[in-house]
Amino acid sequence: MIRTPLAVALLGLVLAACSPQDPRQLASTALTDGVLLPAYASWDKSNQQLAASAKAFCAASQDLATARQALHTSIGSWAALQPLLVGPLAEGNQAWQVQFWPDKKNLVQRQVESLLKSKPQLTQADLDQASVVVQGLTAYEYALFDGAIDLDQAAQKARYCPLLIAIGEHQAQLSARVLGQWQAQDGMAAQLKAFPNARYAEATEAVGELLRAQVSALDGLKKKLGTALGRQSKGLAQPYQAEFWRSNASLASLAASLASAERVWLGANNDGIKVLLGSEQADLARRLDAQYGSTRQLLAAQQRPLGELLADDAGRQQLNAFYDSLDQLHRLHEGELAKALGIQLGFNAHDGD
Repeated sequence: MIRTPLAVALLGLVLAACSPQDPRQLASTALTDGVLLPAYASWDKSNQQLAASAKAFCAASQDLATARQALHTSIGSWAALQPLLVGPLAEGNQAWQVQFWPDKKNLVQRQVESLLKSKPQLTQADLDQASVVVQGLTAYEYALFDGAIDLDQAAQKARYCPLLIAIGEHQAQLSARVLGQWQAQDGMAAQLKAFPNARYAEATEAVGELLRAQVSALDGLKKKLGTALGRQSKGLAQPYQAEFWRSNASLASLAASLASAERVWLGANNDGIKVLLGSEQADLARRLDAQYGSTRQLLAAQQRPLGELLADDAGRQQLNAFYDSLDQLHRLHEGELAKALGIQLGFNAHDGD
């Protein structure tokens, strides 16, 4: 059969369309659409709601309990981003604008009070130009939850409301900008789905960065829990070094991050990093599944706030068991999973903390 040049060209297009895509490109695309983009959109939505909540609370059209719940929602959506910190938010130290931790010297309280003393009529510009210590959720939490602040008193509310409104707006603007950078025509989402591009030469680089973010987040969870447990201070518990200790959101934050890490592993539709393991690596896949399950169950079993658990032997034993399980999960990713995928992890963002 004689084929014309046009027929040959059309046949080539058909064959190209039918040829299997790179599995790593498929996984990166699936994670982008099913896990990362929804998480960044959820983070932005919660921040828009936080900004609205601050204004409503300060206008006396929302009560304190509702305002506190809005903060808890933002904390949860931010925690879910921890294993997904690739691209714009992971660059230029922007994440520090969202959460200042660890706060070893109580800088949040000191800098908030110093700022409000010097700027009693705090403006948005004042906050935007201030230190990252006072721009994020940790400072917002201080104003809403600190035991020395009574927002039912009119004078106290008048003092801290400009700060709440400014932080809410700062977070809303930050998340909207970052989400826009993800959704742009040649933005972060596009770069995780089609290769080569300005950021990644091939899909393996993209998958490598996703795995590095996940490993770094798991290591970060260990450091957050380990710091509070006193793992770096000869077993002396440090409850005030826990993240979000004022609002008792420490364990909920860990749970949100852990769940997000598991979504990277599984994908939204069984199309995550796990699918990149071959049949000869089925045992590793089973062990990772089991480790996620046991780690999640150990955390879910904690029915008391972190501060209460740290205050007695039984609570610390439970937390140490969870830490050890989390450590094993981290090691499976950092060692065996990275090796199985042929990915060099390199520098860890938490190294040197």
